[in-house]
Amino acid sequence: MAPTLDTVRLDREIHRTVAPNGVTVLSEREPNVRSVALGVWIRTASAHEMRPKMGVSHLLEHMVFAYHARVLDADLPRALDVITDIVRRPALRDSDLSLERQVVLEEISTVEDTPDDEVFDRTYETMWPTHPYGFQILGTKESVGALSTGDLKRLHASAYFPGNCVIAAAGNLTHDALLAEVERQGWFDGDDQGTPPAVVPVPPAVLGVTKQFEKDTAQTHVVFATDTMPYADRRKYGMLVISNVFGGGMSSRLFQRIREELGLAYAIYSFTSFYRGVGMAGVYVGTQPARAEKAVEAIRDEFARMAQDGLRGEALEDAKQQTLGQLMLSLESPTARMYRLASTAVYSEPYRSLDEVLRTVEALTADEVSAIAAEFFAPERQTVVSLGPNGGTP
Repeated sequence: MAPTLDTVRLDREIHRTVAPNGVTVLSEREPNVRSVALGVWIRTASAHEMRPKMGVSHLLEHMVFAYHARVLDADLPRALDVITDIVRRPALRDSDLSLERQVVLEEISTVEDTPDDEVFDRTYETMWPTHPYGFQILGTKESVGALSTGDLKRLHASAYFPGNCVIAAAGNLTHDALLAEVERQGWFDGDDQGTPPAVVPVPPAVLGVTKQFEKDTAQTHVVFATDTMPYADRRKYGMLVISNVFGGGMSSRLFQRIREELGLAYAIYSFTSFYRGVGMAGVYVGTQPARAEKAVEAIRDEFARMAQDGLRGEALEDAKQQTLGQLMLSLESPTARMYRLASTAVYSEPYRSLDEVLRTVEALTADEVSAIAAEFFAPERQTVVSLGPNGGTP
């Protein structure tokens, strides 16, 4: 007997189906291309790890190798067959673990040799020292070295069941055809085997502190960071608008002030990240150790100016237009559309059409954006982490 599927049409060419066993299938039809992007997402990841098993999710990902592909539309059945076999039935042999463990250890060494990456790991660790958000996704050499095939098999058994999976595809396909292939691969078989994991409660971030880490580098690498809103919070669009103006490119305030006017850095930019339980925003700068203190002071001044003045008038309208352009351009490919579809299910966010998102950005008011700036850009809120010579002291 065929399972009873709960299918809804989210947009003109976008559909979502949830099977009785919990697996979620999403698709977006793009008839003007001849390819399909297809992927499987697991709702359990590094944000659910305990410290002794740090890196197990990433290592298992290496062992099963790939969860997504872009193929010719005619090859969709074969691609789903391969991905299903990889995700649902990995061998997880001791010999494979030995090989992939070495690959991950090399990956960890690469981060250690890349200070502008390592300083971000140090920042997360400083802000969330006891929560998985503060753990290293790759794990440490010690934790990865201690992982066994038993650890990987236990994680696979507890997390890689259909109800904890999201299948998303975009390109030249129909939703009915995708569902037929998903059913043929056995994704609809069986009852609900469990409940997808809840968001691990996130403790308040450690804010307003300064930490320095010693490393023999040519530059001092500095990150300013604060916690912000989670992925499903609509205020994130206001944060994106502010971040664009603050440090989003060559015309941004930080680039113009720190690099062009003061000559204190070559690389400087703002960043935003949004997760299920919390978000993060801030600034990175790499500068000569002798100039690091001046760079930090100048960046603090820009934080203060943004927090006090916000964005109004022409500056706000220009920032919104830049953000609108980025949002539209970010969905030009089937792969990007696939990722967007999957994110709505993984982050438990209600689906919003691109037009709705664009209207949300266009409707942002000066008061709304300025309130976000006042709350999250106050200099005293920022945790400042530096990595470099002399203990990384700016």
